[in-house]
Amino acid sequence: MTSARFDVAGIGNAIVDVIARTDDAFLTRHGIAKGGMTLIDGHRAKLLEDSLSETTVVPGGSAANTIAGLASLGGDGAFIGRVHADWLGESFAGGTKAIGVHFDTPFATEGAPTARSVILVSPDGQRSMNTYLGASVELDEGDVDAKLIGEAKILYVEGYLWDTDALKGAVRKAIAAAKAANRLVAFTLSDAFCVGRFRAEFVELIDNGDVDIVFANEAELMSLYETTHFDDAFQNARATGRLFAITRSEKGAVVCQGAAVHLIDATPDVTVVDTTGAGDQFAAGFLYGVAKGLPLAVSGRLGVLAAGEVISHIGPRPLVSLKELAARAGLI
Repeated sequence: MTSARFDVAGIGNAIVDVIARTDDAFLTRHGIAKGGMTLIDGHRAKLLEDSLSETTVVPGGSAANTIAGLASLGGDGAFIGRVHADWLGESFAGGTKAIGVHFDTPFATEGAPTARSVILVSPDGQRSMNTYLGASVELDEGDVDAKLIGEAKILYVEGYLWDTDALKGAVRKAIAAAKAANRLVAFTLSDAFCVGRFRAEFVELIDNGDVDIVFANEAELMSLYETTHFDDAFQNARATGRLFAITRSEKGAVVCQGAAVHLIDATPDVTVVDTTGAGDQFAAGFLYGVAKGLPLAVSGRLGVLAAGEVISHIGPRPLVSLKELAARAGLI
């Protein structure tokens, strides 16, 4: 294996987040399901944006958030995702590069505008995402830089990409490039609804060894293995022999690979303000640990630390240096 230029290369939907605080009455008035992710069209996105008085606009997208967290820990990350040559695309690219993440996917000059997600944060910290996927879902094999992927210790793929034949082609090219370079492939199940749509294909990716590391929360894991009992889903995961990192909200996380099981407590005394990005940041901490060769239990603790930071404020990315937090906790 050649030396790596990057710790992690992520591939996913390049989305600009438009974040606002709202009450439950706003959600009801606009027919928004609380706590979930709903795909919307461009007209609906504009209607919601126009209904909000104050918003925060930042680069987002699940895998992109994870790579941002990796950078906050001091890791070297790269991201592949499609944006349009418009002001939101410029905002995404500029914001991504500003935090030290490598991003050089060519801007699209035709097709849909840059994707955005209108994220509405309730007083109890629940986030309701209304996502217009725009240019992000026009990603194809031509956008995938196989050389760049081969230069990363780990390829990280978001399950949200598994939506069209073109997107699947891009993912499969990325996985093939990682495997050809003898690199690890990590895959996040992304969302229980996503799992429900592509369960058989996700199981096949895991069972065939196309992916080495799987990220899931409880609901996603139970959906993957079609059970209402977490323990049953957990045993199915262990039986694959793959490395699973499973988040369990206030219960912390569990990391397993075959017979090896590590239980990770949640960060204590955290006031939940906004759960947006919690899973993304857990993945950031965990991937950083794996890329640096740290023990799995320590990698899990880094994931929980990163998730604990991001749920303490509005927005899906850390507001303070995760590297400094991890150093104070004696993890790095």
